[in-house]
Amino acid sequence: MADDSPPSQRILLVTGLSGAGKSTALQVIEDLGWETIDNFPIRLLGGLVASGDANTRLAIGFDSRTRGFVPAEIIELCRQFSARDDIELTTLFIDCTSAELERRYNETRRPHPMARGRPALEGIKAERELLEPLRRWADSVIDTSDYASNQLQQVVRERFAEETARPMTVTVSSFGFARGMPPLADLLFDMRFLDNPHWIEGLREKTGLDEAVADHIAADPAFAPAFERIVALLQEVMPRYAAQGRSYLNIAFGCTGGRHRSVYSAERAAEVLREAGFSPTVIHRNLGSRPADPLERR
Repeated sequence: MADDSPPSQRILLVTGLSGAGKSTALQVIEDLGWETIDNFPIRLLGGLVASGDANTRLAIGFDSRTRGFVPAEIIELCRQFSARDDIELTTLFIDCTSAELERRYNETRRPHPMARGRPALEGIKAERELLEPLRRWADSVIDTSDYASNQLQQVVRERFAEETARPMTVTVSSFGFARGMPPLADLLFDMRFLDNPHWIEGLREKTGLDEAVADHIAADPAFAPAFERIVALLQEVMPRYAAQGRSYLNIAFGCTGGRHRSVYSAERAAEVLREAGFSPTVIHRNLGSRPADPLERR
């Protein structure tokens, strides 16, 4: 029999020790498609949840700096939410050892919010005592003591990403070094070691999209072994970039004028990526530029 009950509103409460990584966790959760609010006044939490949309995933961050922060009252309020059929409540506590927190505060020279002119460690101990009921009550605890920022990001993705998480957006571009600065790219390949079709009669006015130019570049003895290495590199690193939760990845191929060698190489690379399951966007920055001998001599 079909379940006709209305969908539950998903609420994720994120708290933890100052400096442990709550803000980083919320940023990742927001990237995963949740609506996020940080340091939301506790007294308004009931009204916010009551006005929520069942189709919205809402993550709310709060800690000792939040107005109206009383752990016992927060726990009681959340117990009331948990008893409702229209709310699916999850709580996440971001923890860290006192020694590591002290090191982070000393390194950044930021004052701890509960230190009030005292050493950071005293503020850390006071906050830990205040938040201990929330740590014991939380559904999930992440200890960031041994995590770099990117490691924490990966752990949060693994716990809260949906199966339908957005795939990495890949852009493959071509450009000419002689026509301006290279585009911002995570991976950049300089194809100027190949024979330049610009100096071949009948190819100058054509581009890397034309068969004659493609045949000329592919026939260069240097192309195949170099491109095989480029493909091997892409096949090695692309899944790793995706696994790291990258939202965007930019790959650029450059030549002198940006009309022949880089265009052909970018098109070939895009074909490889499509075969590997990616859907790259291809941009040829200088494809429409006119051939210019002075530029090609650079």
